[in-house]
Amino acid sequence: MPDPKPFPLDAWYAAAWSHEIGRDLAARTVCGKDIVLYRRTDGRVAALEDACWHRLLPLSLGRLEGDQVVCGYHGLVFNGDGRCTFMPAQKTINPSACVHAYPVAERHRLVWLWPGDPALADPATIPDFHWNDGTEWVGEGGTFYGLRCDWRLVVDNLMDLTHETYVHAGSIGHDAILESPFEVTHTDRTATVTRWMIDIEPPPFWAGLLGKPGRVDRWQIIHFQAPGVIAGDVGVAPTGTGAPQGDRSQGVNGCFLAALTPETETSCHYHWNFVRNFRRDDDALTRAIQKGHVNEGKGVYDQDHVVLEAQQRAIDRNPRMPFYNLNIDAGALWARRMIDRMLEAERGGRHVPSQAAE
Repeated sequence: MPDPKPFPLDAWYAAAWSHEIGRDLAARTVCGKDIVLYRRTDGRVAALEDACWHRLLPLSLGRLEGDQVVCGYHGLVFNGDGRCTFMPAQKTINPSACVHAYPVAERHRLVWLWPGDPALADPATIPDFHWNDGTEWVGEGGTFYGLRCDWRLVVDNLMDLTHETYVHAGSIGHDAILESPFEVTHTDRTATVTRWMIDIEPPPFWAGLLGKPGRVDRWQIIHFQAPGVIAGDVGVAPTGTGAPQGDRSQGVNGCFLAALTPETETSCHYHWNFVRNFRRDDDALTRAIQKGHVNEGKGVYDQDHVVLEAQQRAIDRNPRMPFYNLNIDAGALWARRMIDRMLEAERGGRHVPSQAAE
């Protein structure tokens, strides 16, 4: 039996930003499955297996004619449901001639795809990613397509922000992250890590956004939705103005967003954004924040990119199991347990643990 894949299939994953899918054929690999995406003339997105029924040439190398894909090798034509509607040099179409059509839906400015059993694909279960809608919260994100690491390493990274002190020392890092207690709560499909840092000097990124002198109360409340969506409620407010009690009106509030999609066992697509609910009409601020996160290798997410790919290379050379864990890994461990449970359910109860130790 081949080694099981480290990602659940019966789940919604972000395949693209909505604005990326138009009247061209867009190739993606999601959970090891090659897929071609395009937008029909009525605006709906289609997602087909990216391999012609005839000789397996990727359909993404063909062209669109109306709402149908024409294979670039021998001209077979497939509609948006995957059914072949034309074969060259013959009038009879083989009834088995079809390619798999994947359930797909658009929500929160992203295209979501279900790579597993189509009968289980309920759009009502698409993860809550409303911060990315561009209404109450604003920001312009992007994607690291083909990030060369196991997608679960990104989950680990975002569920434990103590790394900010070292990886992001000049922008959002602060020793208080190491010194402040945190709490982890969870349900069957979610985990939340909550940390408050009271009466501290703000790190440079947050001092600039707040624009007020003095010490602050800082919060990091990270929400995980299995298998791969993370929203981090973060911000600062002047100390003593009531933020820990629920009044953030004197501070600034942002949210880092991640919709993580496995590509292969050792690569993933990292759809990211950083949004805010203040100065929402300030386009210059939006561009500045975006540049602070991705900027030719100098941004916050660029720094994570380097660390994650280096970690994957080290894992490939030193495949010891399990990882060793510290108290700071509690949130990541709960996230991994949820992913493992999803995998176990798909495999009929056969437990396959992740690399993270219990």
